[in-house]
Amino acid sequence: MPKLQPEPWLRATHSDIPPVPRAAIHALELADEDLTLWCATLTDEELNASPFGLPSLAFQLRHIARSVDRLLSYAEGNALSASQLEALQSESSANCSWRELSEELARTWKQSFARIQKLSESPALLQQPRTVGRRNLSTTVTGLLVHVADHTQRHVGQAITTAKILLALRRGQSS
Repeated sequence: MPKLQPEPWLRATHSDIPPVPRAAIHALELADEDLTLWCATLTDEELNASPFGLPSLAFQLRHIARSVDRLLSYAEGNALSASQLEALQSESSANCSWRELSEELARTWKQSFARIQKLSESPALLQQPRTVGRRNLSTTVTGLLVHVADHTQRHVGQAITTAKILLALRRGQSS
């Protein structure tokens, strides 16, 4: 059995980045590892299934990638673009392959790490006010980075639970 390494936050990485942005990066790294561990061996049919009426893994993975992008846009002080709004509407579209989903996630992780690092270059920037959504709800850059981490992990947990159900259903069907 391969030796598991500690979770990203216990690897002493990104020590040059302030604590909150570093925690957000660590949360995204853990999300990548967990999603790969639980989803990479599932079939495309399983990824697009909705067992017991749960959202599909394809939806969860798309939502994770695209919500991180949207939240970081708000953190950067930007409104959502037309392409982000269009992507939001297509998150629940079916028929995605693991290859498509993992490529979208890989792009998201790479771009997000760079965006978070840029946001963390100035401690004063982290405290700047920001607004979210059509209602312009108030928060700060730090608040958005915390939400990037907690929102991502919430959906990763849902994805893992759905993957476990799918794996159990697979075992039940093959016995």
